Amino acid sequence: MKRLFVVALLLLSFACKEKPKPSFTAQEVVDKSIEDSGGSLYADHGTSFLFRDRKYISESAGGKKVLKRISFLDSVTITDVKTNSAFKRYMNDTIINLSDSIANRYANSVNSVHYFARLPYGLNDQAVSKELLGEETIKGKNYYKVKVTFDQNNGGKDFDDVYVYWFNKETFKPDYLAYDFHVNGGGQRFREAYNERYVNGIRFVDYNNYKAKIKETSIFETGNLFEKGELELLSKIELLEIEVTKN
Repeated sequence: MKRLFVVALLLLSFACKEKPKPSFTAQEVVDKSIEDSGGSLYADHGTSFLFRDRKYISESAGGKKVLKRISFLDSVTITDVKTNSAFKRYMNDTIINLSDSIANRYANSVNSVHYFARLPYGLNDQAVSKELLGEETIKGKNYYKVKVTFDQNNGGKDFDDVYVYWFNKETFKPDYLAYDFHVNGGGQRFREAYNERYVNGIRFVDYNNYKAKIKETSIFETGNLFEKGELELLSKIELLEIEVTKN
């Protein structure tokens, strides 16, 4: 009996020393984040906003997503229209012929602005893969640290870009994100969300946009570098005149 008691104590001791499992998976963290940021409203509501003197519109036509960017140049209005299968540019009401390379560049630019404006909604797209890296503390708050990559077949031209999101453990909102990119010489960015507001139930934020002072820095270390004040502020990303309407 005494021997059994000792064995039981040893087993209990080993069990207590085991590393506790994460309370949520990466998918569960993202699901909660989307729900708290707008949930089902993302799917059946369109949005519009101004960003750097251009108007961006997201809407649905025939059940398909349509992304627009409108630029006003004196008497000329340039409208870029991106769907899942095509990109078109109009000068006033006249369609402009573009080479495939130029069309892809414009399409990626339009998609990028809409993608960041509607976060975290896009993190459940078909091409997205998510991995919980662990937890991290930034400015005294605890975060779930989630890595996001994209499937080559459905992830678009920049499928090899890597993102990291820091989701607040209490609110599940993505207060920070970082990403690396390979176009235009490549690099890394770190964004700090601020000015959170809800418009007709959907969350929007602005960002302080940082870069690492050393180009070879891993994005997985940018949260720690931000905490130490070792990132350089490049710009502010601010959305103006936001409107949300039911499709």
